[in-house]
Amino acid sequence: MGITLTETAATEIKRVMEEQGRPELKYVRVGVVGGGCSGFQYSFDFTNSYDDTADMMSEQHGVGVVVDKKSDLFLDGTTIDFYTSLDKRGFTFQNPNAVKSCGCGSSFSA
Repeated sequence: MGITLTETAATEIKRVMEEQGRPELKYVRVGVVGGGCSGFQYSFDFTNSYDDTADMMSEQHGVGVVVDKKSDLFLDGTTIDFYTSLDKRGFTFQNPNAVKSCGCGSSFSA
């Protein structure tokens, strides 16, 4: 199943990649690292590297999404969206594997 990137999130990712003016950045890398107030936190960055033995890659709405295989265990089924309102703007992670999430939405426990 992997990660699902909404069209809104993909549009924002492409906008930011273009704004940075670095054509070598081909993918968005999504992962999980230890830390945060709930035990794990999401990592989200641009990259030009992809290792087909250690990573999984999918193309969604014109964006290459790379996830290392270890993180994929925690992120399987996650939807990444981009939210904007008067008081909040940013990427959101809806992770069905998260048993508990923190108030900021950037860390979770599984």
